[in-house]
Amino acid sequence: MQRDRSLTWRRVDATDLDLTGFQVAIVGGTGGIGRALSRFLASRGARVIVVGQTFRDAEIPGIQFIKADLSLMHESQRAADLLRAETLDLVVFTTGIFAAPQRQETSEGIERDMAVSYLNRLVILRRIAPKLGTGRSAPRIKPRVFVMGYPGTGQIGTLADLNSESSYGAMRAHMNTVAGNETLVLDAAKRYANATFFGLNPGLIKTNIRDNLFGKNSLKSRVTEMLIGLLTPTADTYVRRIAPLLVSPDIEQRSGALFNRRGEAILPSPGLTDEYVQKFMSASEKLVAKADVSLTTR
Repeated sequence: MQRDRSLTWRRVDATDLDLTGFQVAIVGGTGGIGRALSRFLASRGARVIVVGQTFRDAEIPGIQFIKADLSLMHESQRAADLLRAETLDLVVFTTGIFAAPQRQETSEGIERDMAVSYLNRLVILRRIAPKLGTGRSAPRIKPRVFVMGYPGTGQIGTLADLNSESSYGAMRAHMNTVAGNETLVLDAAKRYANATFFGLNPGLIKTNIRDNLFGKNSLKSRVTEMLIGLLTPTADTYVRRIAPLLVSPDIEQRSGALFNRRGEAILPSPGLTDEYVQKFMSASEKLVAKADVSLTTR
């Protein structure tokens, strides 16, 4: 990853944040980084809606829940329509897995990692983006969307085989989602003027995201997460580092910017030219169409 030295922002202590009145949606907020983020933002006064499968924070004031199977495009569409986008100040996409050793396919005919780690974000973002924040009475910032993935790492995916049907490898399939999430940010920043869009690269964090690759509760999974936990920040540490960025006034005019695990601005992957991004979006839209789901708002 290469630093983008044209963009800096003033850092403040996360515990000094006053987010009273902020309306936040976290897609994938029921585990890992998403859960840590939802709990922290709620502790600073934000009203948070989390979207996911298993809700564990019903006792936390300020957090509401929308249950949805985000491996399915129809469910993602339904969740998007329940979010009341016009009230939102901030949307963060964190849901994701790693591709399995053998190809998995959802009931809609989409490779599972592609569906969970990227395409549900595309569906939700396209349906909510046009009306984001339009119903707020006294907004402090333009509506913001943060897409968590691994931007800036040079991944451009396999454009001719996003659904991993011609050939399959777990890492190759996952890199399609990495490229997808970066292109989603770059495309949205040009497509929608009413909101701002940013990419986050948290690096390695101890979560359960690798369960699908190594097997849930397997020895390999436990050892891997133990080592990652010893060598890298916890989800809570990362959240406290990045939370001030989410509302910083210094990035208001920099839609499309990407940030590394320390919150430093980084440059986009070199291969993601405007032309390539449009081709990637077109291929993604065709893949969503397999599920007979609309990408436009109702």
